[in-house]
Amino acid sequence: MGRFVIHTHQRLQEWVAQEKGYYAQEGLDDYVLAPNDLGIDENDDRRTERGFEYGAYESYEKGRRAAVSCACHWTVNMAASAEHGMLWGECYSVTPAAIFVPPESRITKAEQLAGVPVQVGYHSGSHYSAIQALEAVLPPERINVVFGGPPDERLAAMLERRAEAACVFGVQYYVLEQLGFRKLLDGTFMIAAMIAKDAAIDDVRRYFRALRRAQVEIDLEHQRYVHYYLRELPERFHPLIDVRTFGPGERLVFEPYTKEMYDRTHAWVEARGLFDLDKIGKGTFEEAVLSGVPT
Repeated sequence: MGRFVIHTHQRLQEWVAQEKGYYAQEGLDDYVLAPNDLGIDENDDRRTERGFEYGAYESYEKGRRAAVSCACHWTVNMAASAEHGMLWGECYSVTPAAIFVPPESRITKAEQLAGVPVQVGYHSGSHYSAIQALEAVLPPERINVVFGGPPDERLAAMLERRAEAACVFGVQYYVLEQLGFRKLLDGTFMIAAMIAKDAAIDDVRRYFRALRRAQVEIDLEHQRYVHYYLRELPERFHPLIDVRTFGPGERLVFEPYTKEMYDRTHAWVEARGLFDLDKIGKGTFEEAVLSGVPT
C-alpha cells in the first residue's frame, strides 16, 4: 500500500504517539497523520428535507484513502459487513456524547425534546447515539433527528443559533460545555477502527501498540496534551475556547470486539430501519472482523 496513512479522529492518541516517538519505536517509520476526511464533494449535494444525507458510512462506501481510520462502531460494523474494509477486532474506543441546547433555550428537560429537530451526522456516531439516548425518554414517533453534517458544521450551527439542539461528542462536546450550552441528555458511543483491505497487518499491529502506550500517557496526565485539540478544530473556533480545561475525550479500550457485540450492533441498526436493504451487507463476524490478531 506504500506509506501508512492514518486518519486522525479529533482525539489525542495519534498526536501523543507521534510526540513521544512511539510509532518509530514500534517499527512504524513510513506513516502520515491525515485529517479524518469524509470525502465530501462540494458538488455532491445530498440535501433533503431532513438535511445533508452523507456521513461516515458513505465515506467508506466511496473509499477512504487510509490504511486505518475510525468511525462509530455502528458505521464500521455496517461498512465492514458490506465489504468496504475490515473492522479491527482487538481494540475499540468509547467517547462521551450528549444532546445540547443553547443556554437561553426554553427547553430545560430531555422530555421536552419531543418533536424538536436534533441535529446529528447522517450514518455517523451522533446519529445512532442520539437515537439511543432519546429512546430512553421518548417514544420512537416523537424522536426527530435531522442531518446537520459533520461535527464542526453542527458546532457552528449551535454557536450561530441555527440549530435548536444537536448531538455532539469529543472536542465539540467540550466546546459547547465550556461556552455554557445546556446538556440535556448524556450519551456515549463506541468507536471502531476500519482497516483497508490492502493495509500491511504488521504495520497495523505497530500502530495499535503505539496507541496503547499513548493511552497510558493520556490516562496519567492528559492536560499535557490537550493543546492537540487545536489541530483538530478549525481556526475559526480557536478564539472562543480555552482547551486547558478540556477533558481526555475518547478512550481506547484494548479488549476484543466480539461476535456478540458485532451481531447485537448489526441487529440494533436493522431493527430501526436506518439503512436501505442494499446497504446492510451480508458479511458475518468471521468475514468482516480482523479478530484474534496479536497486538
